[in-house]
This record gives sequence, structure tokens and C-alpha cells, in this order.
Amino acid sequence: MVVSTGIPTLRDEFSNRYAELIETSYDCVDRIVLNAYNPLLQQAGGFRHWWRQWKGSDAGLETTQLMRMAGRYGKRVRAYAAAHKIPVIECNSDVRKHELAQEHLPKAEGFQGVFLLLVSRFSAPIWEVQSNKEGKVVNLVRRYAFVKQYWFHILDPEWGHLTIRISPHPPFGAQIFLNGHEYVAQQAKRAGLAFEKESNGFTKIADAAA
Repeated sequence: MVVSTGIPTLRDEFSNRYAELIETSYDCVDRIVLNAYNPLLQQAGGFRHWWRQWKGSDAGLETTQLMRMAGRYGKRVRAYAAAHKIPVIECNSDVRKHELAQEHLPKAEGFQGVFLLLVSRFSAPIWEVQSNKEGKVVNLVRRYAFVKQYWFHILDPEWGHLTIRISPHPPFGAQIFLNGHEYVAQQAKRAGLAFEKESNGFTKIADAAA
């Protein structure tokens, strides 16, 4: 049995109870979540400035246009996935996406890149445009809504299985999910260390000290 511990100087109750069965232990970060965003698009004035830089004026700045932007993004992502034979699965918000992705991990040795795309509704900030009767923009309201978002599951040579979640709705928030156990596994492969791994943990390690 191999146990992962978050703090090297402390053993948890499970480890203490089964101490005589534990061959070794290792220490690593479990998960790292990075929030990615464009600061300019988080405030109404900044978002409006961005739109004017892009379009030249407030012309077309409407809630429906922003929704269409997200729709076009989705079509292009699906077209890319189809062209590169990447599976696309729509799922409910309660689906454990990382576990689902484990079932689709590529079998080919040395594979790198996107291997699965999951689509699900999730809470994200969006911009709502308020206009007067003449169609002139009078206000921008930032609120949260459940909208379709895209989970790109990737095999990376440094981090192993990682995930990037992207919202196609302005202000285009994103999150990067990194797994410490996957990172340790990738480094062990590079060092030529033999090990066995099931899901998010190691079951056997030939040279734990290394």
C-alpha cells in the first residue's frame, strides 16, 4: 500500500491505523486551480472600451450579439473536434468530469494534446446590455448565469492529465485544473522509475525514495 500525505511530519488517522501495511508514502500537492481572466473585461467601462477598440463604436453592442458570440465559439470548437476526431460529450453539471475523462484517456504511447471535450452548463459571469428606445447603450450589467462552458481535457508532457474550462460568454472566464499526482507520475516516467497508478493515486513504487 502507498499513501499520499499532505503534510510530511503528520500522519492521518487512516495511516496510523494501517501503519503495518503501508510500505511507503509520498508527499505532493493534490490539486491546483488557476483562475484566468482579462482584467479589462471585468468592469463595465473596460468592457465597453474593449468593444469600441474591436468594432470602432458601440454599434452592435447588444445582449443578443454577445450570446451569438458564444454560439459561434461553440460551433468552431465542435468543428475543430470533428476535424481532429476528438470526442465531444454533453453532460449534466453533477457529472464527475475528471472521472469520465479517465475512461477516454488515449492508449497511444506519447500522445499529447486535447483528447476529450466536455460541454456542460455552469455558473459564469456574463454581460447584459441595457439600451434606450433609440437603441443607444445606457448601461452594462454584470451578472452570473448558468451557461454552456467547455472542458478541454489535455495530456501534457509536464503535467499529465490537465483540464482547461472556458466560458465563451464575455468576459470569457477560464480555469486551469492541475493535478499534483499526475505531475509526480510524469516526472517518474522521465526518470525511468517503475510504478503502478490507479486513478488519482500510486499503488506501487519501485523506488519510493527516488
